[in-house]
Amino acid sequence: MKEYKKELLWSHIYWLGMLGATGSYTAAAKRLGVSKGAVSLRITELEQVSGIALVQRTTRSVRLTEAGRSLVENTQQAFTAIEQGFDSIRDLAETPRGAVRVTAPVALGRQKIIPLISKFLQACPDVRIEIELSDRLSSLAQEGYDLAIRHTNNVPETHVAWLLQASKTLLVATPAYLAKHGTPRTPEDLASHNCLYYLRSAASPAWSFSPVKRDSERYSVAIKGNFCANNSEALRELVMADQGIALLPDFTSQEEVDAGRLTPLLVNWKPVGVFGDAIYAIRPYSAYVPRAVRAFVEYLKGELQTRTSA
Repeated sequence: MKEYKKELLWSHIYWLGMLGATGSYTAAAKRLGVSKGAVSLRITELEQVSGIALVQRTTRSVRLTEAGRSLVENTQQAFTAIEQGFDSIRDLAETPRGAVRVTAPVALGRQKIIPLISKFLQACPDVRIEIELSDRLSSLAQEGYDLAIRHTNNVPETHVAWLLQASKTLLVATPAYLAKHGTPRTPEDLASHNCLYYLRSAASPAWSFSPVKRDSERYSVAIKGNFCANNSEALRELVMADQGIALLPDFTSQEEVDAGRLTPLLVNWKPVGVFGDAIYAIRPYSAYVPRAVRAFVEYLKGELQTRTSA
């Protein structure tokens, strides 16, 4: 151990942690900005010095051994303190700087977040935004994201959440569809309509509603339809083609409603459980939030809340 330079020891343990988080030499190398061979070589050196296997290699995956996990867990707090200490010094600069890695659902990101980024980058030219649009729920801590934009009712207790904007779900159809098939007056009437629904599982689809004036009550109706998707923009396309009735988040449908191209239905009933009631920016709890992250969140709050009240 005495012959192993301490600065190499620290860096190679950090690389080991990155390998454990990504489960792949290729992915770890990409995150670290080095070659796959460099990661493999350094991990091998670390195993030789420690005298114990730290990585279990198979033909399909790479994962840390119990000793490897123990080493990473025992040093994680120190690495976090180093990162936060560096970020706090960097934040003494007059302007926010650095990368902000963001994950957001596809439709929400395309319609609400992407249109705002250009103005932010003009105001904060030393910040780089890296955004991944995916409907897969990512692990922020394991995948290295600074923020997740989520359309939800429930925020994990282990996370910090900033409310960006309230949201609501609209039940809509085109005037042409309603002229041909009739307008539902109660939730039960939906059973006789072609309902285009958000794909969540293989279970039989059902929509739930609460009376606006008695929101503690809930009524559920089994629905059927010839199209489902896990993307609200896809549902909107089929609704706009006069194919049926759908529940859509307001950021996907409000513009069409305002223009008269979609008609809101069952306005005295509140849809429950399909989409969230608010849009949040969330991140795992930490005592320190980088200045660039704070600046981006405050910008989004200001823009989205101003547009809501306008």
